[in-house]
Parts: sequence; structure tokens; C-alpha cells
Amino acid sequence: MTTTGATSAADRFRAAVESRQLDALEGLFTEDVRFYSPVKFTPFEGRSMVLGLFGVLLRTFEDFRYVGELAGRAETAAGAEAGAADSVILIFRATVNGKEIHGIDLLQFDESGRIKEFTVMVRPQSAVHALSEAVLAGLVADGLVPQS
Repeated sequence: MTTTGATSAADRFRAAVESRQLDALEGLFTEDVRFYSPVKFTPFEGRSMVLGLFGVLLRTFEDFRYVGELAGRAETAAGAEAGAADSVILIFRATVNGKEIHGIDLLQFDESGRIKEFTVMVRPQSAVHALSEAVLAGLVADGLVPQS
């Protein structure tokens, strides 16, 4: 896959998120996709869990919009021994419970152009806290995680 292919796959992902079409995301992830969240130390793993998480995220974010894109190659979370993967960073803005969020989505692709790793980074800390509370409530409500 080339960075151009990653950009095309990222464009399909971006269109699905911006139009809030959860079903359009399913074919874009590998079966064993890993989602690295800014509020959880261990990743969410597997397509069904990640799609469930996106269902919550699409309901949680208000005024979500992508405002930029960067493409290249980067080492995956698996480390140097796994090598680098075609990668796209999508820069976004959104609101959660009245808190403005600035963030990035780092999408990393397998050889066939599907997302194998997805990392989200957001700021400021108060927005991370608001996002964490809202997403946890959504995950519990959807039965994806037990109530703590």
C-alpha cells in the first residue's frame, strides 16, 4: 500500500464519520483492530468492540469536524520490530458536554488499506475528562463494558 492508498482509505473513514454512518465504518477496520484511547491505558481490541465504541463516539461528540490531514509512515504501537505502517493523521475539533476539544486521530493501515491501529489524542485535560465520562456512560448504556 502507498501513502496515496492510505489517504484514500482515510477519505472513506472521514466521510463515514462526518456523515455519522456507523455501518460505513465496518469494512474499514481489520478484524483485530486496536483502538488506543486517551482515557484508557489498554487498547480497545477487535472490530466489534471498536465499532461499538464508534457508535458511542458518534452520539457523544457535538459539532464534530475534521480540520486538517497529514499523511506519511510511522511506527505502530507494536514497536520497531513490527516496522512502520502507512499512516494518516486527521485533525479534529468537537464539543463534549460544553467543553471544546482539539484532537487528532492517527490511523495506521495494513497492506490491504484497512485500519489496523487507531490512536486518539485530545486536549485540554478538562476536555479529556468530559470525554472520558461521556464515553464511559455510553459504553455502559450500550452494554459494552460493565458498570464500575
